[in-house]
Amino acid sequence: MNDTTVERGLNAREKLDKYLALLGPMAMIAALLLLMLMLEPARYFRVSNFDIILKDAALYMPMAMAMTLVITTRGIDLSIGSVAALTAIIMGYMVKSYGFPWWVAVSMAISLGALCGLINGLIITKLRVPDLIGTLAMDLAYRGFALVLAKGVVLSRFPEEIVAIGRGSIPGFLPIPVVIGLVTIVAGYIIYTRTRLGRYAIAIGSNPEAAELTGVPVNRYKVYVYVLMGAMAGLAGVMLAGKLNAIQATSAPFFNLHVIAAVVVGGTSLFGGRGSMIGSLAGVLLLAMMINALVTLRIEFFWQSVASGAVIIFSVAFYTWIQMKDRDGQGGFMAALKTPENKHLGRFLLIMAVIIGALFILGWLLAGETTAVR
Repeated sequence: MNDTTVERGLNAREKLDKYLALLGPMAMIAALLLLMLMLEPARYFRVSNFDIILKDAALYMPMAMAMTLVITTRGIDLSIGSVAALTAIIMGYMVKSYGFPWWVAVSMAISLGALCGLINGLIITKLRVPDLIGTLAMDLAYRGFALVLAKGVVLSRFPEEIVAIGRGSIPGFLPIPVVIGLVTIVAGYIIYTRTRLGRYAIAIGSNPEAAELTGVPVNRYKVYVYVLMGAMAGLAGVMLAGKLNAIQATSAPFFNLHVIAAVVVGGTSLFGGRGSMIGSLAGVLLLAMMINALVTLRIEFFWQSVASGAVIIFSVAFYTWIQMKDRDGQGGFMAALKTPENKHLGRFLLIMAVIIGALFILGWLLAGETTAVR
């Protein structure tokens, strides 16, 4: 009877640990909302402002879905910003210079993104180039192709259908980009939890050698996740072009940092073998809310960069902290909290949280002084 009780307790603890990945981003979201409630409640807590936040977050949802699978396999993709810009430019030329129907151009953009992902995957698996170096090199190559094709031209005034993909709305429902983003997250959740690709991604990230010994075609499935990543970057490029109704070769310069940060903040381990689609969604929403809060507080761009970097570091550190086990690997979250090293880390994270809050308030005060002088 006692053994059964202990077993039930362990099972309950394991189930609780699965949801701890959401604790980091949800705690940050709650703290951000509380801070904005004190500083700018009238401007921040408006339906129109939350509509802006959702549209901003929707742009990153497809890429976050695919990046969750990539990082779960213990990989990384630093080329997604360049892929988005390159595919959007090709789409723009197809529509504006060659008269292709919008749906053909959009399909081509997503297909070309998948092709870029295939190239990344083959470089990593066939040439044995590390993911970090391979995708960083291809980021330079794709950006170079975009610069050559664009030749400094800004492509703008796309067909209404493409603009609708980036910023349109379904009357009485959600904005179209939000629908697209949520659909990709749901599809990613199904892939991650119900398909062979998701199961193999976890196995590959946990132990590639063991996965290969059990018959998993490791290289093939790594290529698959990079193809999916490229396709979602192409879709994001289409959404960005529609949102701005313009595109240029230097667009989307920080897509990779933003998406990787959102995915890791949402609970996907950079060491592979563990991920969370719902956590990635929470991470994307957190970063969109944070950037919107900085703009709402009229904080200058330089202060935005400082605060954004600090929040990302705090979020990732907090997630790493709550996922740590005690030294012998038993006891889960509560035992981890009691270890001396985690107590010290907890104090450090508390100090970091105070510093972040001070940065928000300082930037807000300085922004107010600047406005008054003008």
